[in-house]
Amino acid sequence: MSPSTFRQHFRAITGTSPLQFQKQLRLQEARQLMLNQNIDASNASGLVGYESPSQFSREYSRLFGEPPQRDIKRMRPS
Repeated sequence: MSPSTFRQHFRAITGTSPLQFQKQLRLQEARQLMLNQNIDASNASGLVGYESPSQFSREYSRLFGEPPQRDIKRMRPS
């Protein structure tokens, strides 16, 4: 299967490109690390493969609607 055919089939099944899907998985994994293991955003970003914490924060905000610190604070029980 050619790469373009794979992308086409992947998008038809998931509704997103392989790259976007991978990015979402990485960001969701980072969210779980921060929420369940009390890892800060900078370390979580590195653990899921981001070289730049600022890029991670921008992409996280884009996906979840707010910066990592605010999102995790909101999700943690008081």
